[in-house]
Amino acid sequence: MTTCVFVQLRCHPGKTYEVADAIYEREITSELYSTSGDFDLLMKIYIPEGEDVGMYLNDHIVDIPGISRSLTTLTFKAF
Repeated sequence: MTTCVFVQLRCHPGKTYEVADAIYEREITSELYSTSGDFDLLMKIYIPEGEDVGMYLNDHIVDIPGISRSLTTLTFKAF
């Protein structure tokens, strides 16, 4: 069982491609998109059962150079 979360990332100017490349190298996201608006990237991540979401993201995402802000959306089974 896993927890599905969506993470939006705002990158420093000119760093979006470098951040995206670093995310792909870590092989932690199932989907990664470039987006318009307040954030530059949107990713879908499945976090292993029992893992603390905040700790997992801190250990695997937010330490990537070039990220200035993140916004995480948790999902819940509704249907």
